[in-house]
This record gives sequence, structure tokens and C-alpha cells, in this order.
Amino acid sequence: MGAMSRFAWLLRWAYETNVPLMAASDRIRQHVHYVESTDGTRLAWAEAGAGPVLVKAANWLTHLEYELDSPVWRHWIQFLSTQHRFIRYDERGCGMSGWGGAEGLSVEQWVDDLSVVIDAASPDAPVTLLGISQGAIACIRYAIRHPERVTKLILYGGYARGALNRGTPVAQRAHQAMIDLARASWASDNPTFRQVFTSRFIPGGSLEQTQWFNELCLKATSGEVAAALLEARARVDITASLSQVRTPTLVLHARLDEVVAIDEGSLLASGIAGAEFIELDSRNHVLLEHEPAWERFKEALLAFVRPGTSADDRPFAELSVRERQVLALIADGLGNAAIAERLKISEKTVRNHSSNVFDKLGVWSRAQAIVFARERGFGG
Repeated sequence: MGAMSRFAWLLRWAYETNVPLMAASDRIRQHVHYVESTDGTRLAWAEAGAGPVLVKAANWLTHLEYELDSPVWRHWIQFLSTQHRFIRYDERGCGMSGWGGAEGLSVEQWVDDLSVVIDAASPDAPVTLLGISQGAIACIRYAIRHPERVTKLILYGGYARGALNRGTPVAQRAHQAMIDLARASWASDNPTFRQVFTSRFIPGGSLEQTQWFNELCLKATSGEVAAALLEARARVDITASLSQVRTPTLVLHARLDEVVAIDEGSLLASGIAGAEFIELDSRNHVLLEHEPAWERFKEALLAFVRPGTSADDRPFAELSVRERQVLALIADGLGNAAIAERLKISEKTVRNHSSNVFDKLGVWSRAQAIVFARERGFGG
């Protein structure tokens, strides 16, 4: 079969099966780096996209490479890197970061880890922080320690009190049992125990998503570290610190979250002066792409970080992922050579994307594109 015949067959297959063909330029491209934390632990962090800097604090079980094409996390990375220069990292003991055992699992060390990643990724510019689940704790404490470095604080599924400091004695004993089982059964050939975690994090997940999350448990960390992480998270309580936050804050929480009850989200919002609270209609601790709650999350996040925009804002909705990245860098004042270097593409490709951007926005020049984007809050 010739090259053109194979291409025609692929187009026909995509049409008949309703499967979109993703251009190579629209795939998520990330760059992984390493930095040492204050105690010498090596932390892996990744950047993708362009524009204002948004840093996601580490949350439960991540792997920078493995989750890039994940049916659970890919849509998060896609959305956040389309709108921002998106920074995320694997926490100590997980993923591509150092697996040095259970040392350094404390609130202050988590804040130090977040701090060194921010200093490496954005040494000069202030950042927006995204704290998911336990990541909310590091974000809150960092915002208190460095208020001048944080422009906005976004907390999803977060909490101030660990599992052993909230709920009934029965619930606390159940959590302690999971910690003990993690040490004993994490790496078992039988995935039944890991399924306990999966079913709570994504109870609305498909078979593919559930199986992926089960595999993530094995790829992300060891049983000993998983147990230590669970225990360290369970014992935290930063409730008394909430009143010290002075950063504009958005709190979002799934109504029927089975990992962190919505009362914990309400506690965050009530303890942080001026915080906005949004309840999402979902059971999933990690929002899945197909559910309406994910669309609501995107709209709320964009409205918060860029007032007046929405997830379906025209005319920017017509731009591809790469075109958005190019426009964001144009709006930041970068020339073609600098954009090519930042995105690791050729200058010719930058010119082609710029031409497409101008056509879609209805502008005639680079200067007009900059004014158009900046007036609408698009870009850095």
C-alpha cells in the first residue's frame, strides 16, 4: 500500500469510527528537569505550554511520564498547559523523584519541596498555585510564607485536617487499616487491595481508567512509602493557619467525594478570608473528562484566573493547543526565534502557526495580535 493510499485509508477509518486524528503539533509536549530539595532529595518537575505560570503542588501518586497519556490525568494536563505554562512535579518517594524511603514527610518539607520547584521554574515571576487534595496543604502554607510570590490560590478536593483528625472513630480506624494493608499488600500480584484506592478516587471511572489507576499504584511508589505517605497525610492539621492566607482563593470540591468529604472543602473556604467556594456535581476525587463537573471546573478556573473568560471563549476557542502557546508567547513580546527555542520547534513552524493565529483572530499584524490578546486577558 503506497503512502497516499495509507493516508486515505486512515482518513476513512477515522471518519467511520468517529475517532479524531490528533496532529503531532497538538500532542502534549513536556520537558522534565531535576532540582534538589533542601535536604538533598532529588525532585523531578515538568513544564508544558506557555503563558502565565501555574504550578500544581504534588498530590497522591503521580508519575510525570506515565500520566502524560493517562485516561485519568491527560485532560487535566491538556487543559492547564493550553492556558498556562503549566508546572507539576512528582513528590518525594514517588514517580521520577527520589525514592529515598519515608524520610522528610512533613508539612514543612512539603512546602520546601514546592518552594524549590517554584524557584527553579519561575525564579522571578509570581505564580498561580493549584493544590489538589493533599497539595492544598503545601499551597496554603507556601502562600502564607511567600505572599508576594502567589497571585491566585486554587484548591480542589483539598483539606486542612488529615483523616486521623476528622470523622468518626470508626472512619479513623478504617484509615489506619488501609495504612497497615499498604505496607503488607501494595505490591501483591492480586490487584484487589490497590482497587480499594482506585474505587474511592474514581468511582465513576471506566474499566480502562480503573486499570490504569491500579497500574499507577505500582509504578508511582513502593508499599512502604505509600503507607508512610498515607500516615503523614492523615496526621496533619493546619486549620489554625487558614486565617493567615491573604491570597485571592478559589475552593472547589466534588459534592460526593469519597476520599475527602465536602465538609473539608467548606472548612477551607470558611477559614480563608474572602475565599470563593464552588460545589461540583461529582463523586470522583479526580474529575474525569466526560462528566459535566469537569466543564464546570474549567469554566470556574478560567473565570477566576482571567475574569471575563470562559472555557469556550471565542475566538480563542478556534485555536489549537500549539497556536494558543504561540499566541501567549507573542503576547509576552517574544520574537519568532525566542518562541521557537521555548517550544523546541523551528522558526518556520512558528511563522506558520502565527499566520494561522492571525487568520483565526481576524488581525493583520503581530502588533494587532498582541493588542487583541492583551485586551482580552490572553497571555502572560
